[in-house]
Amino acid sequence: MSAYQLGSCNQILNSFVLLLEGNIDAPSIGVIDVHLAGCPNCSAELAHERLMHSLLQDVLRRTCNETAPEDLHDSIYQQIHAQSTGAFTTEVITEITMTEISIEIDEFGNIEHREVTIEHTEEIRYLEDNSENDKA
Repeated sequence: MSAYQLGSCNQILNSFVLLLEGNIDAPSIGVIDVHLAGCPNCSAELAHERLMHSLLQDVLRRTCNETAPEDLHDSIYQQIHAQSTGAFTTEVITEITMTEISIEIDEFGNIEHREVTIEHTEEIRYLEDNSENDKA
């Protein structure tokens, strides 16, 4: 039985992602290994994919190794603590501004210019709930 009968090149190439991530079962790895032993094109492609995977992982390790600012930790802690005690003072303001510009040239070469600005503001406020404190 040849390596190509165990798995076509397309099947082998499609399994590289699972292989590189370690999410493939042992019998499938065996089929891939047999195919790669007889197929230099797939072997070269796997070597290339391993290199790209390694470079990507290296870049991710370097760029995702940042520490969040201490005031962010404090803010998150305060919000979680306030929500767990039933008193929270959260305010969310969303502002969206978008400008749409349209330029049209008619058959006589006249230019018509239109500009439309769309603005949207949304506020959500959760105020401190003192109703239990008022009863005491």
